Amino acid sequence: MSSITTYCSQCFTRNRLPSEKVDLTAKCGRCREPLFGLAPVTGRSDQFDTLIASDLPVVVDFWASWCGPCLQFAPVFQEMARELAPRIRFVKLDTEQESAIAGRYGIRSIPTLMVFQRGQILAQRSGSLPKSLFKEWLLSSLPEEK
Repeated sequence: MSSITTYCSQCFTRNRLPSEKVDLTAKCGRCREPLFGLAPVTGRSDQFDTLIASDLPVVVDFWASWCGPCLQFAPVFQEMARELAPRIRFVKLDTEQESAIAGRYGIRSIPTLMVFQRGQILAQRSGSLPKSLFKEWLLSSLPEEK
């Protein structure tokens, strides 16, 4: 029986669970809250490395509140989070509030989307997308499921 390690959407504690238990009913072993949320998690420097270390793919939207394309893309990102959870985790990171993380990943234009798995970058692209193209790009960026 294989297992995956991911984070709790509420307390950010790392959790390990059997692969067949990856569904919206899974609970955190620490806080007992739902392990997976239907909304993107807000990325902060104190938990960002935990978030991207997940065995499940994590897509991060690097954005800023003054950015028109970022605000236009936000509902698309939210909708995809609801549609693809818990298979993929979603994180929004405000580059103004978390400039050190944005600098660490060389974010020069926003929105920038990055897909991580186990702390490694799988894909990256800049610019907002309509839902269909975002979903196509995201799914094509994921490793083949075994």
